[in-house]
Amino acid sequence: MQDYWALATAQLSQADEVMAGLIARYPHGQMLTRGDAFVTLARAITGQQISIKAADSVWARLVALTEITPAHIAACSVTDIRSCGYSQRKVEYLHDLARHFAAGLIVPSAWDAMSDVEIISDLTQIRGIGQWSAEMFLMFNLLRPDVLPLDDIGLQRAIAQHYPDTLPHTKAKLRQHAERWQPWRSVATWYLWRSLDPVLVAY
Repeated sequence: MQDYWALATAQLSQADEVMAGLIARYPHGQMLTRGDAFVTLARAITGQQISIKAADSVWARLVALTEITPAHIAACSVTDIRSCGYSQRKVEYLHDLARHFAAGLIVPSAWDAMSDVEIISDLTQIRGIGQWSAEMFLMFNLLRPDVLPLDDIGLQRAIAQHYPDTLPHTKAKLRQHAERWQPWRSVATWYLWRSLDPVLVAY
């Protein structure tokens, strides 16, 4: 368990009655890291705009083709990666991801000393990695505790369901509403997602 999870749930429960109910309803589970940063981002690119089942199939073929490292992905031809089921654009994204890591433009060892905003700025320089993907990476790979993915449709739906007074859902209003959850907005988001789908949320 993350060192902060028990503290986060206790403070969220104290600060927000609705959140207290959600935390009590889902007492088991928490955010889990996927581990290797390059693999996590490559999987994120793989899964864009296709079903989970299709993404798993495409990913399995890529894993069978080569090791998922910057050097190996960079060495794969467009034809080889496309044979796994990737579009031309996603091949370009994977090659750009590999280039950033291989050239030292992305340095995971530096992240501990960097803010969320700085890491998002780094990651969104990679083709195919936008704000939302970078925020998911912060939450589920780096386990950052205070990320608020305002563009996430699931988060917007859950807030509308549990906090009807937040309508209309402008980003400014959602951000203001979420101030009560600081510094644990990732944790609050996780519980709101679970209220829509009791299956453990992963990325």
